[in-house]
Amino acid sequence: MASEIHMPGPECLIKNINGRLLVNPEALKILSAIRQPVVVVAIVGPYRTGKSYLMNKLAGKNKGFPLGSTVQSHTKGIWMWCVPHPKKPNRTLVLLDTEGLGDVEKGDNQNDSWIFALAILLSSTFVYNSMGTINQQAMDQLHYVTELTDRIRAKSSPDVDGVEDSADFVSFFPDFIWTLRDFSLDLEADGQSITADEYLENSLKLKKGTSPKDKTFNLPRLCIRKFFPKKKCFIFDRPTHRKKLGQLEELCDDELDSEFVQQAVVFCSYIFSNSKTKTLSGGIKVDGPRLGTLVQTYVNAINSGDLPCMENAVLALAEIENSAAVQKAIVHYDQQMGQKLQLPTETLQELLDLHRATEKETIEVFMRSSFKDIDQLFQKKLAAQLDKKRDDFCDQNRKASSDRCSALLKDIFSPLEEDVKQGIYSKSGGYRLFIEKMQELKKKYLQEPRKGIQAEEILQEYLKSKESVTDAILQTDQTLSEKEKLIEVERVRAESAQAAAKMQEEMQIKNQQMMEQKEKSYQEHVKQLTEKMERDRAQLLEEQVRTLALKLQEQSRLLKEGFQEEQRRLQNEIQNLQKMMKEPRHPCVLC
Repeated sequence: MASEIHMPGPECLIKNINGRLLVNPEALKILSAIRQPVVVVAIVGPYRTGKSYLMNKLAGKNKGFPLGSTVQSHTKGIWMWCVPHPKKPNRTLVLLDTEGLGDVEKGDNQNDSWIFALAILLSSTFVYNSMGTINQQAMDQLHYVTELTDRIRAKSSPDVDGVEDSADFVSFFPDFIWTLRDFSLDLEADGQSITADEYLENSLKLKKGTSPKDKTFNLPRLCIRKFFPKKKCFIFDRPTHRKKLGQLEELCDDELDSEFVQQAVVFCSYIFSNSKTKTLSGGIKVDGPRLGTLVQTYVNAINSGDLPCMENAVLALAEIENSAAVQKAIVHYDQQMGQKLQLPTETLQELLDLHRATEKETIEVFMRSSFKDIDQLFQKKLAAQLDKKRDDFCDQNRKASSDRCSALLKDIFSPLEEDVKQGIYSKSGGYRLFIEKMQELKKKYLQEPRKGIQAEEILQEYLKSKESVTDAILQTDQTLSEKEKLIEVERVRAESAQAAAKMQEEMQIKNQQMMEQKEKSYQEHVKQLTEKMERDRAQLLEEQVRTLALKLQEQSRLLKEGFQEEQRRLQNEIQNLQKMMKEPRHPCVLC
């Protein structure tokens, strides 16, 4: 579904007021209007490192997110800018710019940790922006990544030992991009040119050893490798002279360093082509309203002292969306029945067939919009509402039929009733004339179309109400003997009994049709649920396979590095032995 996005500039999404995080309702209103899946790019890093400039470039603008030109951090909280995706017309690009980490004016690392965690949770691509090279100082500044398991929970109930496997996080963590600003080194290793990605991989290599110093060195590297299997690195030259950095918004590309301009173009192109749609566990694509729900759920958890939990957020989202899915399905049912149903129907089966066809479509509408319907709670609610609507239509159908039949009988038989009042049939031979007229009018009534399912019952009720009149005309007819009158009374009773038996049979048929309809309704729910569960299961298995593949890939890389390290050690030993063998042997002075 296409969404019109009119955001001339960024809007604060999460305010940071005195260390307390507050969601901005205006930003949620903007998200609620975005019905397309979203690609969410968040940027995090130390303050005054040029994060906002890159985000403005991704928005296709020079101005937007404030750049600032002083040592003070300009961005507070998390700011959002939603723009049409430049390469994917059916997607919306959501850019999240975060306040700088390590701002001395805040004096609270806890707040930085939550900003870092929220950026991870909300994004599909996470950009970490820092100055210079990847050295130990840069790694120390990235200590937030080592705290992620203390800030985020993947499941509401961790494993028995209370520890969550990194695979649980990998399944929903974003891709990781490290942008290095004012990078001045040559990309070389062992005299060979290397790519920025290879530079990142080399920087993330672990030290052999178990000393506290080794563990401190390895911990952030290990966390990045385990949590972010897909990693990318971009380097940027200094954009211009230091004195002009404060005017960056005003400078044209030809006034900036040409290498920097090209590097920014490559970075943006990669983001546009490779950043994925924000997706939750189970392959659930996130659109604007879903992103808004995630923001509220995570911030509420943080403010209440809990840890943001991915599983709980999905369940909260599911409850909102499944409730909406029920309403959407019911609206579809009401619209279709309103367009197609004309009361009264000629038979009950005609109504039930229409209900069944519409019910099938309605369940499909619900299944397309629902997800993680635990114990089929919302599907059961839908089924209960559909059953009630079916029963209501049956009642309406009976009433519509009864009203039409009563009106027909009044219209058709009123002249006869008037003649009876005038005494036209209270004479010799009048009974035969009366019966003939009744048969004629009954035939006319039966030939009328669209009387509905109450046609026979209403007719019999009418005839029964006229039995006293019929009997009076019979008794006053002097041409009939007493014996003939008795025979006629028996005939009328037999007709009445036959009509009652017929109605009883029709009632049994209707009851049987209703029972069959209920069974078919149940089977349709089961069928569509089974199909959805199979699709979800296949999607879940695919997701698990992808997660395990990423984990195995990282383990393989670790093993390969260990093997290469051992190989280098052995080669050094061999070289040392060979060197010793080549050295001249001196005769022992004691010999």
